[in-house]
Amino acid sequence: MTSSLGNLIDYVDFDKRSLLEYHNKILTKLFGGNAKAANYGLAVAIFSLGLFRDWLYKVALLEQPSHPLLETIYSQAAAYMLFAAGNTLVISSTYRLGIRGTFLGDYFGFLLDEMVTGFPFNVTGAPMYWGSTMSFLSTALFFGKPAGLLLTLWVYLVYVVALRFEDPFTAGIYAKRDRERAAAKSGKKQK
Repeated sequence: MTSSLGNLIDYVDFDKRSLLEYHNKILTKLFGGNAKAANYGLAVAIFSLGLFRDWLYKVALLEQPSHPLLETIYSQAAAYMLFAAGNTLVISSTYRLGIRGTFLGDYFGFLLDEMVTGFPFNVTGAPMYWGSTMSFLSTALFFGKPAGLLLTLWVYLVYVVALRFEDPFTAGIYAKRDRERAAAKSGKKQK
C-alpha cells in the first residue's frame, strides 16, 4: 500500500513541484542553465524510474496467486491484444511528440508549433497514460493474477487524478504562448 501511495504522489503533483521548473527553472539551473540538458536529464530519470516501477510490478505479481478464470485462452488472447494496443499508443505518442514533448519539454519552454491531433491523439487525449494502463492490465491477464487487476485499477485512478492537474496546466502554457504570439503580431506585450 505504501508503494501504491508513492505511485500516486509521484504522478500527481499535489504541491505543484513541477511548477518549480516552469516558473523558477530549478532543473535548468542545476544543469548549468542548459534547458535542453535538464529536459533530457529528467527524461532519463523518468524513463529509468518507469523501468524500475515495471520491474516491481512484475515481481509483485509473480509473488501473488493466480486465478483459473484468468488463465484461460480468452484471458491470454486479451492480454496479447491489450499489450499490442497499449504499446502502440505509448510508442506512437512518443514518436509524435519526440523525447522533449514526451518528457515535459513544455515545462522547459520547448513547445510544439501546434497541438498534435493525429494518431494516437485522435483516439485518446492521453495515449501514454491509457496505453500504459492497458499494458499493466495485459501483464495482469498474461500472468493470471487478480492482484494485478487491482494494481491496474490503482494505476488507472492515479492517471485520472494526474490528468486533472496536468491537462489544465499544459493548456495554460500553450494559451499563454498563443496570447504572446497574438500580442507580438499586434505590437503589444501581454502577461
